[in-house]
Amino acid sequence: MDGELIGLVAVILGMGIPLGALYTYYRVRKLRSEERLAAIARGATIPVEPELNQAARSRRAGILLVSGAIGYVVTFGLIAQIEANRDVWTAAALGIIPLAVGVGYFVDWKLIHRDART
Repeated sequence: MDGELIGLVAVILGMGIPLGALYTYYRVRKLRSEERLAAIARGATIPVEPELNQAARSRRAGILLVSGAIGYVVTFGLIAQIEANRDVWTAAALGIIPLAVGVGYFVDWKLIHRDART
């Protein structure tokens, strides 16, 4: 009985949390749209948020991936030092994947930035 209950809760939460997040995202966007439409109907000027260009998106993705990878490697490195277990360093080495992708985004940003100047 306990194993079945745990499985049921895992399935419900595994599917329910993403659905709840999607619903929340939808509601927030809908409320923002209604708020903007109401402000436009009253005659208020709405500042338009500028769209990020490709270079800015690459830079943002690079920063997020590199900082996340460094945090991941440092976390598992500290766990490996505390437990004195060399096998945990294997998990820390997996942080090299997002680190390499983040560095790739930085290279992309630099190339786009260089091409825009010429």
